Amino acid sequence: MPAAHAACLRMLAPVMTMNEGAHIYSPGGELLAEGDPLQQPGLVAALETLAEEGPRSVYDGTLARALLALMEERGGLVTQEDLSAYEAGWSDPIEVEFRGHRVVTRAGLSDFPAALQRLAELHGLSEPERALAFAAALLDEPPAQHGTTNISAIDADGNACVLTTSLGLGSGDFVPGFDLHLNSMLGEADLLTGSLEPGARMASMMAPTIALDRDGVALAVGAAGGTRLRSALLQVVAGILDEGLEPQAAVDRPRLHPVASVVHLEPGFGPDITAALESAGFEVRVWPDRHHYFGGVSAVTPSGAAGDPRRNGEARVV
Repeated sequence: MPAAHAACLRMLAPVMTMNEGAHIYSPGGELLAEGDPLQQPGLVAALETLAEEGPRSVYDGTLARALLALMEERGGLVTQEDLSAYEAGWSDPIEVEFRGHRVVTRAGLSDFPAALQRLAELHGLSEPERALAFAAALLDEPPAQHGTTNISAIDADGNACVLTTSLGLGSGDFVPGFDLHLNSMLGEADLLTGSLEPGARMASMMAPTIALDRDGVALAVGAAGGTRLRSALLQVVAGILDEGLEPQAAVDRPRLHPVASVVHLEPGFGPDITAALESAGFEVRVWPDRHHYFGGVSAVTPSGAAGDPRRNGEARVV
């Protein structure tokens, strides 16, 4: 098993094997290894319930009742009134210009649009200058956390969709009988930036993004990684739109992530880059291997696509 995947497994295991998760992820008391079958029979019941009752089952049907029973058992705060009152909300994207492209993205805690606009032009820069440009554009961000999934797609007609969803790290609570893992978003430190207010929507780091040129969609891209989402997304988007890299080359390239005065580097950056960052006043921390800490990006253009090996991502033409 690759070192990055093993590290991710070690990080998630305490949460994934809590309570009902134990029989799913550590059947017989042994944590699942690479290649072992993952069995979640409760998902069959969950999907059949959704097919029979429709999506409202989650809010005022069978799945809602199962969720509320778990809430009562474990001292949760969600009520039937909360579920019944919930409605999906539409928020308009924001648009910024980047290297001749209209970039349409999501405002939010990631502050990705502002970082994109701050980034100095990379074309023609040396590798040390490039690293310093990214560090400068990414400074002043909130503290780090974990766990999200992103899918980017373009069809033959040029229609694009970027979908980002998150369980957080997971709460360790599974809806009994349905094997549904509940999220930990009410406990994610990088999302709780103020007091909790009844009826207010949870903020998010997610920043699904589409870049448009005169011919239509030039890039559909999104990322996972909590606060590292912004740095991962910025480096991949700039690699494709500014430096002209193919999507997989942009995703595979080593990443950096600044946290206050410390710049974290994946292996692959040369000693001249380390020296340049240290000369600029940063402390440099070089990681021993490519790592899921540095986010997971999925990107697709009309000519190619990429999944992030840091988080078992892959690209397919279907």
